[in-house]
Amino acid sequence: MTNSFAQALNSSRFIVTAELLPPRGADPDAIKGLSESLPSDLDAIVVGDNPDRIRGSAISAAVLLGYAGRASVILSMATRDRNRIALLSDALGAAALGISGLVCMSGNHQSLGICKEAAAANDFDSVQFTQALKKMVLRTAGKYRNEHESVLDLQVGATAHPYLRPMELNLIRLKKKVTVGADFLLTQAVFDLDEFTQWMDVVREAGFDKRTAIIPSVLPLTDSNKARTLQKSRTYGPIGDEVVERIDNARNPAGEGVAIAAEAASRLKNMPGVRGIHILSGGCESLAAAVIKQAGL
Repeated sequence: MTNSFAQALNSSRFIVTAELLPPRGADPDAIKGLSESLPSDLDAIVVGDNPDRIRGSAISAAVLLGYAGRASVILSMATRDRNRIALLSDALGAAALGISGLVCMSGNHQSLGICKEAAAANDFDSVQFTQALKKMVLRTAGKYRNEHESVLDLQVGATAHPYLRPMELNLIRLKKKVTVGADFLLTQAVFDLDEFTQWMDVVREAGFDKRTAIIPSVLPLTDSNKARTLQKSRTYGPIGDEVVERIDNARNPAGEGVAIAAEAASRLKNMPGVRGIHILSGGCESLAAAVIKQAGL
């Protein structure tokens, strides 16, 4: 049976997803608490895979979300930490446990505060991982399927960085992900709407929005220190001084961060070629509901 996230992708309606980051501990009730802080009518919850520090197992968290009654759970998998054997084995295990989709990503370099002493695998890059997963999905759906294989009901996604320049190189990498069959693309957090619009114009001109679901992300910043850190690192592309100043001068910085994210989401949802909005949590899952309400999602 087609999973509910697949049904959303195959429909024409607008998609709303949100991120959940596994806690650093091993308490299953913590996962349940985080799940309850997210709106119940999301099209999917996307579980992060150690994006910023060593956290609990993303696969375990995703399965616990399923036990908690969440209809569609998408698992992020970073090629940084596993070779191709582990990646594909874990992907099959996740599908067997009811995970609806996977997001193939390279992952931030381990030296950026995650674990500087760790050695990276990087056996696959994110394009190769996407391609390998799509081949597995297509094989299990086809007539050459092994009698011991079941149909792999799994949506395969990847990430896109709208702010990488020059645009020509950005488009080359994006084309690779679309060509190997990514069902959806989650973008980095959008703060600069003008540069994102330039990128979307190029995406539409190339026809990529007709071949995959483009889902831009927004991130509610909770304080000015975090805003300045991200502005300096350019992890999510350009963050304007006006964004930092708004949060810095606000009586309620987290509330202002929600307002900024909601304003971005409101503009993005009306942009041609955009299929949905993904709300990054940064570990503050409870803010997603406010972003959705203020943005009219």
